[in-house]
Amino acid sequence: MFVDKAKIFVRGGDGGDGLVAFRREKYVPDGGPAGGDGGKGGSVIFKVDEGLRTLIDFRYQRHFKAKRGEKGRNKNQHGAGSEDMIVRIPPGTLIIDEDTEEVLGDMTRQGQQLVVAKGGRGGRGNSRFATPKNPAPELAENGEEGQERYIILELKVMADVGLVGFPSVGKSTLLSVVSAATPKIGAYHFTTITPNLGVVDVGEGRSFVMADLPGLIEGAHEGVGLGHEFLRHVERTRVIVHVVDMSGSEGRDPFDDWVKINEEVKLYNADLENRPQLVAANKMDMPESAENLEKFKEQLAKIRPELEILPISSLTREGIQELLYRTADLLDQIPDAPVIEEVNEVEERKIYKLKEKEDNSFTVKRDNEAFVVESVAIDRMMKRMQLNTHEAILKLARTMRYMGVDDELRKRGAKDGTIVRIGEFEFEFVEGSSYY
Repeated sequence: MFVDKAKIFVRGGDGGDGLVAFRREKYVPDGGPAGGDGGKGGSVIFKVDEGLRTLIDFRYQRHFKAKRGEKGRNKNQHGAGSEDMIVRIPPGTLIIDEDTEEVLGDMTRQGQQLVVAKGGRGGRGNSRFATPKNPAPELAENGEEGQERYIILELKVMADVGLVGFPSVGKSTLLSVVSAATPKIGAYHFTTITPNLGVVDVGEGRSFVMADLPGLIEGAHEGVGLGHEFLRHVERTRVIVHVVDMSGSEGRDPFDDWVKINEEVKLYNADLENRPQLVAANKMDMPESAENLEKFKEQLAKIRPELEILPISSLTREGIQELLYRTADLLDQIPDAPVIEEVNEVEERKIYKLKEKEDNSFTVKRDNEAFVVESVAIDRMMKRMQLNTHEAILKLARTMRYMGVDDELRKRGAKDGTIVRIGEFEFEFVEGSSYY
């Protein structure tokens, strides 16, 4: 079974929570803070493995969640960070964020790695909050939540040469003749429903990878037939060998076949129209092929005179070696396909940039007798702070006062005892106090 597209969910591990703890040792009076930091959550990392050829495994496992970091410990011991989750994918996999449709990476090289869901940072223990004014803080942070997203994986077969053409024109037979590949061959349409790869030894130390791709029909660029499942693989090939049934054995016109296939490829991706192409005029062992070939040459010369037509017969192997030589020559003349650089490939690198100014904007809404405060900065702070101590509540109140939330609540009519709701928490507004 060949699977070339999959949708999965990935989530980095949450960071471990920081700890509130104090030294409690004999002969050490008034021990200071000793709460350690939480460990970093594991990240989900994709890694290219040349031993894989399909995305079949992602049909059975669609959720990948890294483990969270350990909590901080007393005596200033930090919690252990979680190991990253390595997910192996085949070469040629395109990674796309489903929500933004952003291409996160084009994975083509053996061992290439990409972080797709970053683990959260560990929360700070109370030792981190000690100051001369407050040498024994009872403050600690929760671990940061890991990144999560839905991802689309698209596998595009990586081959130097792609065989294209209508169903049953002899693509699979040609591949079986020129390589050790054993594709399924049959006298009916869509015998090939998955791409087949074969290594072609041209001789003289030259070789290339050839792909027998599923046959096309009209409307393929809109997904008709095998449509997009076929066309996405054509994008990877450096040279297109267009196989045409020159015998017209099914009552089709060879030139009309060539025009329709090229039109479908062009409508799917306009850049493919300029991809180097050879026309393999197949089934030249049939009685009417020679006459059809002459007519085909005249018609093609009117619109694409630069295209080279090579008469072959996969059955008798006539012209096969010449086709291979010309294909190898074309490959020598063009550079390797460019690779899209990953935006967050796993590397040892340092990036220095100005720290962005934090968004301290907020809104205050009325909900019956209560006021609802909405703010990205406050929500982020409340997720990180462990709001189970009086000191943490005071810190939150000071932050809100600094942002101007107090003044805005007074303008809206808040008085002593008025309920203020922030996320899942509710507080009472106390006029003239340092907390709600």
